[in-house]
Amino acid sequence: MRKISIWRQLLTQLILFVVGFFVILPIWGIARLAFDGSLHGRPVDFLLVPKQFSWVAFLKIFDRPYGTLEFSIILRNSLVVSIGAALIALVLGLSLAYAFARFRFPGRRVGLFILLLTAVLPPVAFMIPLYVFLSLLGIRTSLLGLTIVYAVFAMPFCIWNMRAAFQSVSRELEESAYLDGASNLVAFGAITLPLALPSIAVAGLIAFLMGYSEFAIGFFFVEKPNTVTMAMAVYSMVTSAYGNGSLPWSYLGSMALIMSIPVVIIFIIFQRTLFERLLFGGSGE
Repeated sequence: MRKISIWRQLLTQLILFVVGFFVILPIWGIARLAFDGSLHGRPVDFLLVPKQFSWVAFLKIFDRPYGTLEFSIILRNSLVVSIGAALIALVLGLSLAYAFARFRFPGRRVGLFILLLTAVLPPVAFMIPLYVFLSLLGIRTSLLGLTIVYAVFAMPFCIWNMRAAFQSVSRELEESAYLDGASNLVAFGAITLPLALPSIAVAGLIAFLMGYSEFAIGFFFVEKPNTVTMAMAVYSMVTSAYGNGSLPWSYLGSMALIMSIPVVIIFIIFQRTLFERLLFGGSGE
């Protein structure tokens, strides 16, 4: 193995320390706000530890995070919308991704370009068409309508990611299954799908995070308080804290920490798969 000089090691460690510091500092600041019971509005001092350690903010959040909304309802809405959007994007995107990866047909490149274009366009470009479409169906203000909106935004990314995963699976494996008498559907379900499952899981994770953390578009479709998600509640708490200053920022910090728990749990479960995909990726065409 090639030895690295001591000065290069020190420089590398210094850079990693600076990057880690700027990553950890905001998280530490949110945690300090969440456990500081002395706050009655916005903080006026920069402190690393709470002045008065307290669990009151967490108890308040677990009861009614904002206004009359109960925590269980907000958590349920967030999980239903984000998990539902991820499942819809994956299920509907599987066949399309496999078709783009394995078959050659007229309009294939145009279709891929349109998917890429929809992935890079700002979501606001689709708000009016989706608003009209869901209003005609009568589901615009429901959780189902919000789930469809987030699924539409996540599907282009899921299709492109799963297409690369299917392309990385050797075509000879499928041809061997055909020689043994397997149909296209059997070969896909028994060979291609299991081998591409790690990349599909990563695509589902990203789709889940898109629906779980988004709030600006959701306000455009949500009108009833019982359909508000956690991200929308956090935004409402931020505007209240900045506006009249009547909301203690400890409530905002505790809400942010509680909201991050499902994301941390999912990341811990899929961390190995996620790191492998980030480091090695897929060998697409």
